Amino acid sequence: MFNNMAIQGNAFYCIDFNKTKYVNKGIFCINDEGYIEEVYEEGHENYDLIRSKYLKSGKLRILSDSEVMLPGFVDLHIHASQWPQAGTALDRPLETWLGEYTFPLESKFKDLEFANEVYRDVVSTTLKHGTTTAMYFATADRKSSTLLASLCGELGQRGLIGKVAMDDPNGNLEFYRDATPEEAVYETEKFINEVFEIQNLYKQKVYPVVTPRFIPSCTSEALAGLGRLAKKYDVHIQTHCSESDWAHQFAKDKYGVNDTQALDNFGLITEKTVIAHAPFLEPDDLKTIANKKTSIAHSPLSNVYFANAVLPFNEFSSKGVNIGMATDISGGYSPSMYQSIRQAVISSRMLQEGVNPSLPRDERGRTSSSITINNAFYSATVAGGKALNLPIGKLEKGYSFDAQMINIENNIPKFYKEKNSEDLLHKILLLSESSNIKEVWVQGSRVR
Repeated sequence: MFNNMAIQGNAFYCIDFNKTKYVNKGIFCINDEGYIEEVYEEGHENYDLIRSKYLKSGKLRILSDSEVMLPGFVDLHIHASQWPQAGTALDRPLETWLGEYTFPLESKFKDLEFANEVYRDVVSTTLKHGTTTAMYFATADRKSSTLLASLCGELGQRGLIGKVAMDDPNGNLEFYRDATPEEAVYETEKFINEVFEIQNLYKQKVYPVVTPRFIPSCTSEALAGLGRLAKKYDVHIQTHCSESDWAHQFAKDKYGVNDTQALDNFGLITEKTVIAHAPFLEPDDLKTIANKKTSIAHSPLSNVYFANAVLPFNEFSSKGVNIGMATDISGGYSPSMYQSIRQAVISSRMLQEGVNPSLPRDERGRTSSSITINNAFYSATVAGGKALNLPIGKLEKGYSFDAQMINIENNIPKFYKEKNSEDLLHKILLLSESSNIKEVWVQGSRVR
């Protein structure tokens, strides 16, 4: 059993898409399973009694005035196997980046020593940057993909891991693919069961994810088989969807429908599905994913390099689509969700205002496209929890205690008291580096 405890300190989290909450010297009571049992704010009639109780038992941790708690981030799309090439060749065409860099790198993960070194480092690095839950693409190799799940468990991160399925000989290189549709499905099912065997060894758990890379890399037989597996085991699904003009058009040419509809026809659009990128979704696609409660993993950094488009975040959100945040290592160069939050806001403002100064101002941009820092913070926390159907992303009763303790005296200018608490939150989100993150907690346990 894990000892229950309480942490007293100042904290921020999102109530909804627009509103944040500041908790001043709140007492966060954490039970044996790592969930928040109760939060007592200053002024509560039992505040002093509860505080005294935990103090006497020696189980009250008191944060200093220079520390602020934020929820841990939920990274909905990250290629763990691409970590060694982060920041590499992003100025090259996508097909060059994939063929000369990415696929040769991913094929190396059959070497378990190499896989152990890389995966251990990427999990440690993302934890260091405040990511307490990560949805990973691994590679087409099953054994090293299961190793990634074990390392997430060992290092304390809540990992959702997919062995990548990619079997189409016309869409993949000979040296790196599943040999047949049957192999793609068989290896995925074996992977699911291997992760289930270790899932409950870890307090925060690890989860298998059905992971067709995307429609251009998979045969119809493989996609159909993966859809049946996802239903049989009731597991999460992840894939790329409408990432670029080419990928969006590919499904139309092959199936006569958009990739969202094609995936749905194969049973791969569900409330446990996360589709990465998706800036080119059309109105019917939005209706489908909103009705199925499928979520988008917004990858603002990698969209700059390879999507050639900005996700119309506000428009899609207004249609009832849940949008979480992602780093997309290594199409995105940074393992920090802080960077993704900032780029999401920047990209949305550029979409709204436009980027071509030769056009008249009223023709330059797309109206009502800009999102706020609060919106992006919500996307990186609460929306991620919604996407995964897990009680994460808030510092409220009933949620897992996943938190990052931020030192606000490092890198963040403090010469006077901010006009309001939200001004401080925005400073934290826009200025924090990994060095500001003093501690990281997952499921009530300190992991960094």
